[in-house]
Amino acid sequence: MALKDIDSKAEAKGSGLKTLWQFVKFIFVSLLAMIVQFALLNILKYIPAIHNLYSQEFSWWVFTYTAAAGGLGYFIASNTANIAAQIVSFFVNRDKTFNSGANVAITLPIYIVFTVALICFSAWLNPTLKDLFVSRFSMGDDLAANAATMICSAVQFFLYFPVDKILFHKKKEENTEEK
Repeated sequence: MALKDIDSKAEAKGSGLKTLWQFVKFIFVSLLAMIVQFALLNILKYIPAIHNLYSQEFSWWVFTYTAAAGGLGYFIASNTANIAAQIVSFFVNRDKTFNSGANVAITLPIYIVFTVALICFSAWLNPTLKDLFVSRFSMGDDLAANAATMICSAVQFFLYFPVDKILFHKKKEENTEEK
């Protein structure tokens, strides 16, 4: 059964089931985005230019990345991975989860502002959690980085669904030639 058939059947059953089905699809898209984020987080640290910055402390505004937390290199790797994941998430959720025909020129800037705010929050929370996991729970550096990223991803997941549902409310118009 094609995804569009399931979408149509869920929509025919009412808005509650339609939203539940969208949430299920959102979970899978979020898992895809999280795979992109974890893969990049764990690959970027091996790029020599980024790896060399792991020992350089970085402190700006509310962001404090100590050398023990990965310094400037971790800041670059974690935020680059997060941005890439959100780009994937935007386009896949727009097209597949919400079947939206909403104007990208309008929705993308709103999504970017929301994403920047969430990434700033995550950029503050992630090293704070990573330091906590390493110092208090004696986790290894890589495990602590992945656990902190997981928590930040979960926070973003629960905030993005309602925002995406509002942003992508306009349904795609069916092309009559396709039928």
